[in-house]
Order: sequence, then structure tokens, then C-alpha cells
Amino acid sequence: MGTRLNKVLARAGLTSRRGADRLVAEGRVVVNGLRVTTPGVLVDPAVDRVEVDGRPLPASEPHEYFVVYKPRGYVTTRRDPHGRPVVTELVRGARARLYPVGRLDVDVEGVLLLTNDGSLTHRLLHPRYALPRVYEVVVLGRVAAGELPAWRAGVQLDDGFARPTAAARAGEVAGGTVLRLTFTEGRKHEVKRYCAALGHPVRALRRVAFGPLTLGGLRPGQARPLTDREVGQLRTVR
Repeated sequence: MGTRLNKVLARAGLTSRRGADRLVAEGRVVVNGLRVTTPGVLVDPAVDRVEVDGRPLPASEPHEYFVVYKPRGYVTTRRDPHGRPVVTELVRGARARLYPVGRLDVDVEGVLLLTNDGSLTHRLLHPRYALPRVYEVVVLGRVAAGELPAWRAGVQLDDGFARPTAAARAGEVAGGTVLRLTFTEGRKHEVKRYCAALGHPVRALRRVAFGPLTLGGLRPGQARPLTDREVGQLRTVR
């Protein structure tokens, strides 16, 4: 018996399960001297020699979990070719190589999970689990309470139908309205595209919850390790 190659790569802390699939598809993984292009092939890390980009697979790292209040201007990746600050720089004291779970645009702030637990990352991002992401959105123009049914009904975007699981007014600002929207898919630019389709472009966007994780008392740029209870809550998301 063995373990799927993409799962082995994720457990080693190299990337997420999805990222491991890309590594294999790009021909960057070699098992026992043979280049592998099928992420589902079974391997035994204790017996088989697995190499990525010519380097042996590192020993498995202990799993670590941090929640970060991502500020605007930070890129949701481990490194950026343009030299912009990246979210992993916000975590101090981590022993493992951490990876962001999902992404937030460079101009978006809010709660972000960083971990080297590839299996958990795959679970949290899989559409079947419909993990709620709650956003505080400042949009241009006034959105009256009577318009909220239209916001809850959903709209057709260029990549399919989109609909929040919840939509509520959270206040008003000069020239705009503050809304609280909950989505479960995490599609690219989904919140921005959704608001624009309803005639109210986004002025500012902040994610205030990612499943059971919230910002709590964190300030922009701050991070903290998750408690065992919080990790347990993430693992039982369904």
C-alpha cells in the first residue's frame, strides 16, 4: 500500500494538494529516477525516492497554523517577482514553511490562514464543503434596505451564476454603503465582480471571517498561532 503522490508532496510542506498536482503536471517530480506526470500514483516515502526539481523530498515538517490580518499592499504568496511584500513575512516564530490558504487581492485586507498542512488546505478550499467567507464591503452609491432582496437573489457572472448566502446593510459612509456579504466559493474577484454587476463598484473590501476564524483583536499586519480548538474546528468543517 502507498499514498497518493500529491498527498505526499503536500504533507512534506512543499505546497497544497492542488499545487502538488501542478508540480507533477509540469514534470518537476521524479520517483525512483523516473519522471512522473500522474498525481494519483501511489508511493511510499519510507521506501521510494521522491525528488522535486532535482532535490530529495524534505522530511515532513510538523504542522503549524497561523491566522493573519492581511493589510492592503501585501501579496498572498510566498514570494513575489516584483518585490512587493508577501503575507508570509507577517508571521514571526514559525518553524515550518507556511503557505496561504486561498488568496486575497493585493488591495484587499482581512483574515487569512497560513499553514503547511496541505490536506487541510485542500479540504478548506474544496467547493463541496462550502466554507463561508464573510466580507465587509464599502460600495459606491446608496444601497437601500429594499434593494437587499436583489443582492440575495444572485447574478450571472462571466464564469457562472453567483449568489451570496447572506447579504445585509452594515452602515453608510460618504458617497457609499457598507455591506456584509457571505460567499462560499472563493472564486477570483468574486465579491468585486458581484457588486459591480449590481451597479455598485467596490471602494474597499475586508474579509472579516474565514469559516470559524475571525480577526478577533488582530490589527493589520499582526498574526497569531491558532489554538488546538480552532484547528479542530477547521478539520470538522462540513
